[in-house]
Amino acid sequence: MHKFSLLDLSPIPEGKTAADAFDNTVTLARAAEAAGYHRYWLAEHHNMPGIASAATSVVIGHVASATKTIRVGAGGIMLPNHAPLIIAEQFGTLETLYPGRIDLGLGRAPGTDMGTARALRRNLSGEDNFPQDVQELISYFQNTGSPVQAVPGAGTNVPVWVLGSSLYGAQLAAFLGLPYAFASHFAPAQLTEALSIYRSTFQPSTTLAKPYAMIAAGVCAADTDAEANFLRSSQLLAFARLRTGKPGKLPLPVDDISAEVPENVLRQVNQALSCSATGSPETVKEQLTSLVAEHQPDELMITGMIHDPAARVHSFEIAAKILSEMIG
Repeated sequence: MHKFSLLDLSPIPEGKTAADAFDNTVTLARAAEAAGYHRYWLAEHHNMPGIASAATSVVIGHVASATKTIRVGAGGIMLPNHAPLIIAEQFGTLETLYPGRIDLGLGRAPGTDMGTARALRRNLSGEDNFPQDVQELISYFQNTGSPVQAVPGAGTNVPVWVLGSSLYGAQLAAFLGLPYAFASHFAPAQLTEALSIYRSTFQPSTTLAKPYAMIAAGVCAADTDAEANFLRSSQLLAFARLRTGKPGKLPLPVDDISAEVPENVLRQVNQALSCSATGSPETVKEQLTSLVAEHQPDELMITGMIHDPAARVHSFEIAAKILSEMIG
């Protein structure tokens, strides 16, 4: 592992508003920059009452304007929801405003339910044009001489990543010679196989000579194991509600999560969020060290939703100290 980064979903806590979430995101981004995080990514989600980053490129610009050096980007943009030219123009604009600081991670999922996906796209053809759309988008960042150009965008060469939670993204990233980020923070089942496929089938490109793999992990760190487990209950409860079709704002933490969530649902949630580290600094260090040793990522991106914004900042500051020591 050479770098560590942070994924923020800009959660909206119960009792708060989207405006509060954006303020919390800026505060966290500045703290992340000071703590040594390499990137700060935001993700596209729609029709989710607890996530404020739907207009992802707008929030990226907001964060980039509030920071100075940290890379800011999308983890990711759900490309099937958009025309590639529109995304090229948006991220070409961001790169022009904040040179050398913008990343573009691309996902294939809708980032929402199918009804909302229809509202976003107006129609769903059923065809999978993701590989072609990725290549088209990359071409807009280059000076190709095409009669259709992204302005701004052409010549900016914004770094493009392929994101995924299955083997499909690993295969595509390897074929195109692009960096790859696996969403193991909520879908870890195929992590090992996806990394193996990506690394073994990677084809060098003009932008990347050898494989570069990032994995994501949830982190909830606090001064004690008990406090960390209490704080993490907010995310467990939010994920359980999402799984059962009742999404909402980020709940307050609870003392006994098993009293709030049926056993079979909680088991599914714990499995989905198992690529994680929760506890005191000593506990989190042990868990992250084991995770990195097993998967040998080039970069680790951590994430975590905590209701109290100050506790969230503290969690990521604890993690940054641990990860800095791991890198040496």
